[in-house]
Amino acid sequence: MAHDPNCIFCKIIEGQIPSRKVYEDEDLYGFHDIAPWAPVHFLLVPKKHIASMAQLTPEDAGVMGKLMTLAPRLAAENGCNPYPEGGFRVVVNTGAEGGQEVHHLHVHVMGGPRPWLRG
Repeated sequence: MAHDPNCIFCKIIEGQIPSRKVYEDEDLYGFHDIAPWAPVHFLLVPKKHIASMAQLTPEDAGVMGKLMTLAPRLAAENGCNPYPEGGFRVVVNTGAEGGQEVHHLHVHVMGGPRPWLRG
């Protein structure tokens, strides 16, 4: 599996940097954001180092489908209220102009009682 020894998320996945784990399997790792924007805020990342959404290939479709179908279950397990009254937000920042700060593809899952949600 591709790994970047200089990537902070690769180091988290490898256990070199501590995290508050939400989920782990052979393809994905999930952990709480260290600077949450919402009452529930965690990241889901592929274990394979992919720099951004722009670098996805057809080979990555399976893991990304798995990630997106896992997000609702983990959101509920971590405190997000059920849809449609509750819910959650999924955000993927891509590239410098898209606000991406760590260049390892990651999906933010955020939710919980308002007023954190704006726009």
